[in-house]
Amino acid sequence: MAFDELNAPLGQKPRKPRFVLPVAVPHLVAVALGLFVTVYIGWALLVRDPLGGEPIAVVSVRPDPTKAGSAGKTVGSGYPDAPPAALGPQAGTLSGAGTAPDEQRKPAPGMQTITIIDGSSGKRQHVEIPIATETQIPPPIDQRLLEPSRHGPIPRVAENGSRPAEVYARLAGVPDADKPRVAIVIGGLGVSPTVTAEALAKLPGTVTLAFSPYAQDAGRLVARARGNGHEVLLQIPMEPFDYPDNDPGPQTLLTSLLTEQNLDRLHWAMSRFQGYVGVVNHMGQRFTATERALAPILNEVGKRGLIYVDDGGSPRSLAGQIAGANNLPFAKAEVVLDATPTPASIERALTRLEALARERGVAVGFAMAAPAIIERIAQWAKAAEARGIALVPISAAAIKPKAS
Repeated sequence: MAFDELNAPLGQKPRKPRFVLPVAVPHLVAVALGLFVTVYIGWALLVRDPLGGEPIAVVSVRPDPTKAGSAGKTVGSGYPDAPPAALGPQAGTLSGAGTAPDEQRKPAPGMQTITIIDGSSGKRQHVEIPIATETQIPPPIDQRLLEPSRHGPIPRVAENGSRPAEVYARLAGVPDADKPRVAIVIGGLGVSPTVTAEALAKLPGTVTLAFSPYAQDAGRLVARARGNGHEVLLQIPMEPFDYPDNDPGPQTLLTSLLTEQNLDRLHWAMSRFQGYVGVVNHMGQRFTATERALAPILNEVGKRGLIYVDDGGSPRSLAGQIAGANNLPFAKAEVVLDATPTPASIERALTRLEALARERGVAVGFAMAAPAIIERIAQWAKAAEARGIALVPISAAAIKPKAS
């Protein structure tokens, strides 16, 4: 509209007209939201992506052509709900996207290739991981061999005379009578998930595995060990000479405690898991040298139908004398394989163990679980049979009580 000087107020300049949007702001917001909803619905209808852009993994398993009926079989642990740490080593080798087709990729022996595909970009990455060995379902825990305690069920001799040491023993063929026998016990399992998984993956079933009562998820680990054919021992923490500077744990059996207190701690350890053929000391140089403290413990072990194994760590141990006087099935490690944990020393210890077996007919070795000792024993076991050595579980090496 034109400016009218006659009608304009005196002393005031004319104002510029304000800019007014042709459409209200709420209308613009409603239109934007409508466009967003329309695009989203159209994308959902037209794009075939049921995982919504999440990455996916394709596992390439190559069946063994030498095994009949192996095609199409998935190699697994036998325990689908087991945690990854308990199923085997998780370390893998990342090979990148690569240019060769999947069918031309040949993983290293004992490895399998996992192809990871990014659902949004389609980028492929190939990872090689160890092939998990198939495990069998472990023999069930015999409820007749359990007795309630304030800590939980603990082993006992069944009313029909069945003993845990016999029921849970490994079912294996008896070696030739003239063949030297070697039993190897690996202790300290269940504390480190990585080391435990390595032992379960690499060691043959004839190696006996000893689990700590402090192990996490001990029941599942022991079940897998038994499913792989291993005999299992329970480690009992006992007082060493330098206690408490060297402390085996809060449930350690001590020479300063009353017999009832030590038995209660023994029952606590016995209730942590089931399916073991016997117990083995963990440390305990002072405890095993004190007859007053050790005798009631070994008597209780024998009453519950178990084997007692001395780890051979103390020359002052009275376990052999007390076990013999009580007709307790007993075995002692003549050679501590990792006394000096170097490759050369481990090699010498294995050579000595073989020599003792040839001399006496049977010999027992003990070592705490560690990657170096596990790897060496796995290699030694593969060649032992060719040298005329029979690797047997601990129940086949234990001195049985005399028939009464």
